[in-house]
Amino acid sequence: MPAATLYVVATPIGNLGDLSPRAQQVLREVAAICAEDTRRSGQLLAHFGIGTPLLALHEHNEQQMAERLVARLLGGESLALVSDAGTPLVSDPGYRLVRAAREAGIKVSPVPGPSALIAALSVAGLPSDRFCFEGFLPARPSARRERLAALAGEPRTLVFYESSHRIGESLDDLVAAFGGERPAALARELTKLFETVLDGSLASIRERVAADPDQRKGEFVLVVQGVGEDADARLAEGRRVHAILARQLPPSAAARLAAEITGAPRKALYGAGAGD
Repeated sequence: MPAATLYVVATPIGNLGDLSPRAQQVLREVAAICAEDTRRSGQLLAHFGIGTPLLALHEHNEQQMAERLVARLLGGESLALVSDAGTPLVSDPGYRLVRAAREAGIKVSPVPGPSALIAALSVAGLPSDRFCFEGFLPARPSARRERLAALAGEPRTLVFYESSHRIGESLDDLVAAFGGERPAALARELTKLFETVLDGSLASIRERVAADPDQRKGEFVLVVQGVGEDADARLAEGRRVHAILARQLPPSAAARLAAEITGAPRKALYGAGAGD
């Protein structure tokens, strides 16, 4: 193993069998492993009989820890960076350490593997040649709706992470912003015992999640198809403009102006704020 290397190591998102032999070797041989949650990563290491020391590296201490870790790397030690699950830095801490290491001239090497983002895309049955990853939507309803309104006209496939306590509200807001007919897939508990992937329209997925409490448990990746050409694109842009105008104007006036600006059908926009 080359000295003074920071390895960015992907770990399982559920099934422990997904930890690659190379990842296991690297985790055994580095001087220490930087982990988002040392208790959770400790359980993973114990399963494979890996006794490498763990160091806590999370969003609250990363800035301060980066300097100390870079000093160890400059001293000739190799370190590994892992997150709670999946590929580090994808909606997880770590980029400050990676940036500091690269600025110090230290080699940063990926050990690729599981990623909930890519796993969901691979089974969604939606266009994946071009996609836009948005991570977690804002927790506050107003901020979430504003973000979705800005994305309504996005032509690329959209991918979101979501938690169990917000999945219902987020699906409601997605239907309101994108229209219930937009094709989508909802991947839940990927690679785990109760893995499910629901596909169809946003409205149908929302109905299935609302009807089954089990579909509101676990960790979620939501994949939503981008707008199509012509009519779909006009409707998406109309919804985006309507959402902005509706903050200051009555619904009918907002729908009329949005239709004039974008060419989208006024009737399709009039009930957009109510989730039609």
